[in-house]
Amino acid sequence: MTYESLQVQFKNLIDNSPMSTFQIIIVAICFILNMNDGIDVLVVSFSGTEISKEWGLSKTELGYIFSAGLIGMTLGAFFLAPLGDKIGRRKVFIIALTLITSGMLLVFFCHSYGLLLLLRLLTGLGIGGILPTMAATASEFSNNKNRDFNVGLVQAGWPVGAIFTGFFCAYAIPAFGWRFAFLFAGGVSFLMLVGVIIYMTDSLAFLAKQQPENAQNDINILLDKMGQTGINSLPPKPVSVSNTPVSVLFSPAYKDSTFKLWIAIFFGFLTLYTLMSWVPNIAKDAGLPFEMATYVGIALNAGAAIGTASLGLVANKLGLKKTVLGFMLCAFVVMLIYGNISLTTTLIFIMIFFIGIFVQGGFNGMYPTMSRVYDTEIRTTGVGFSVGVGRFGAILGPTLFGILSDVGISTATLFSLFSIPLLVTGLCVFSLKSKNVN
Repeated sequence: MTYESLQVQFKNLIDNSPMSTFQIIIVAICFILNMNDGIDVLVVSFSGTEISKEWGLSKTELGYIFSAGLIGMTLGAFFLAPLGDKIGRRKVFIIALTLITSGMLLVFFCHSYGLLLLLRLLTGLGIGGILPTMAATASEFSNNKNRDFNVGLVQAGWPVGAIFTGFFCAYAIPAFGWRFAFLFAGGVSFLMLVGVIIYMTDSLAFLAKQQPENAQNDINILLDKMGQTGINSLPPKPVSVSNTPVSVLFSPAYKDSTFKLWIAIFFGFLTLYTLMSWVPNIAKDAGLPFEMATYVGIALNAGAAIGTASLGLVANKLGLKKTVLGFMLCAFVVMLIYGNISLTTTLIFIMIFFIGIFVQGGFNGMYPTMSRVYDTEIRTTGVGFSVGVGRFGAILGPTLFGILSDVGISTATLFSLFSIPLLVTGLCVFSLKSKNVN
């Protein structure tokens, strides 16, 4: 038996068999882990007005707080996530969750603007490492029939975490202060860390490739949990598997897709994180009380949860490329309408809800798309670098929105401007030529 034949055997086994309870649990863990990103981004978004009030910050300075976490996410995607192809997905999860937990809990004791920026950077570093690893793990434990749906569904953990955070912040921040929200978020992250240590495992593909100590035993335990027969021996370990093959992303097989994915995710992140960061603040500036402004942010994420779940179902019918393009076109139209008509409070909630459905729902189609473009041996590297490039858009967006607001550009004009990147995202995904993406 050769390494290549064993990988084919494992791929066929997973692709063509019904998902076992164990595989479903792993996907569910990935869903819960993705809640961390939603909790993190929204806890600082919902706390933003109170932080500004306590420290007398301008919108530009508040934008820097939003972007500090995103800078950390960028670094994590570039330097932490690719380690998943070397040391394993499980170890990266543990490292990332340790960083997230530490960064969140220490904010409770923070009374310095500079220290808050540093802690946001630390938290972002962990989240940047966990997201690509999570997408790769969900993909590797899913069969072919459910892969796109599962990877897309995992992304719904983001808005679910955000919705939960919104309700909690609406109650806790007025009663206990904004620092308590970070303390609670750190406690949730700690529970996730404990769960990963107990339940998470590396995939068959990774164990066969890297062959760590007791690899055959671990593979057979995994196969048994999946209701499959174990193997009698392992083939020789493939040569040079320890080097992360970054250069492969620019090989003829991947180059065109790599650049299109980078452009798509950059512009998608730019608009998405601007909305997630600023929507509650915009609502409060429009005269809504703190609780009501928080509920506007919840409406955005409720739409995102529905959009993300529905995208997987639509993609199973139409394919990822048409689905992402369709969602992005709808998002563009809805944002233009929101920015250019007079809205009552009720209409604000309705329009924000639909923005969540189409903007984040469509953007989350990027994760199953990336997971299909890149093969197992470079998946976390490919997804990690794509997300890392995209994070530059996430850093730029909230800061640019704050600067443009401070110089007097209206919210209506800003919504029109920030709708344009969504078209770029949709068109780049639609033009992908990868044989694995339809």
